[in-house]
Amino acid sequence: QVQLVDSGGGLVQAGGSLRLSCAASGRMFETYRMAWFRQVPGKGREFVAFISWSGGTTDYADSVKGRFTISRDNAKNTVYLEMNSLKPEDTAVYYCAATSRIAVVTTPGPYDYWGQGTQVTVSS
Repeated sequence: QVQLVDSGGGLVQAGGSLRLSCAASGRMFETYRMAWFRQVPGKGREFVAFISWSGGTTDYADSVKGRFTISRDNAKNTVYLEMNSLKPEDTAVYYCAATSRIAVVTTPGPYDYWGQGTQVTVSS
């Protein structure tokens, strides 16, 4: 069982930066693959970024490549999403998620645990 708490969202101007954090509690955090998704009203959750248990494998949605960076600190049981050059279209609620699946997973279905979400608003 893993509990996830998202934080770090806020209001930022276009071109600005934010760093989201996802603090995990529970056993065996380091064995879970982690990801960030985002969601806007009326739409499903959209994949943003993925990181393997060791941090050696990452994957990103095309819309955020080169601007966002996912990382993790297993000693602190925390996953981060560094977001730079933010655009108004990045506005959404961002959720971290954990899966025990081995492969890179970019759809929400296989994720076992979810954070409560943190709002990111980018003004133009």
